[in-house]
Amino acid sequence: MADEILAIDAELEAVLALPGVTAALREHGALVAHLGAADALALFKTLRDDPKFAFAQVMDICGVDWPERKLRFDVVYNLLSVTRNARLRVIVPAGEGDAVPSVSGLWPAATWWEREIWDLFGVAFDGLEDHRRIVTDYGFSGHPLRKDFPLTGYVELHYDAERKSVVYDKVKLTQEFRNFDFLSPWEAMTTLPGDEKARG
Repeated sequence: MADEILAIDAELEAVLALPGVTAALREHGALVAHLGAADALALFKTLRDDPKFAFAQVMDICGVDWPERKLRFDVVYNLLSVTRNARLRVIVPAGEGDAVPSVSGLWPAATWWEREIWDLFGVAFDGLEDHRRIVTDYGFSGHPLRKDFPLTGYVELHYDAERKSVVYDKVKLTQEFRNFDFLSPWEAMTTLPGDEKARG
């Protein structure tokens, strides 16, 4: 057990010693590293190619929006080292309008996730050849996972059977916006069936 703890601490120290890493810590047992966008590509190349790390696979890349921060977005990379049975989460902050270096040259599978982050959050990737939308429609305006994105939008897309084509119309809300009380059915019911027998 003590040897495992020493190995874990050595891994944390090795990541902290890398140039460009601003912070490294363990969150719920997972190793998490924070770094600046300027140093990202060189660091990812080291993490992939250095046998001490050997993070040969990128398992996922996702975006997070923090509207109150100066560097509003986080791009989160989840890396896996199969040979070492280790995982690393790398967080790269980006301001609105800033570009993050693309890792699609290191891990070709990253192209899909980087396109998805561009589409949903508006974070551009420097060196990514394909910035086409991947989830939303081609004519879509805005980035829907930003926390300041309007809830209803202005137009909606649907198939019109009479015109036999896909058309854009103004948004028609079929029901009014509701606030839910989130009570379970048992909390919301003040009398249950059969209570009249107990009182009678």
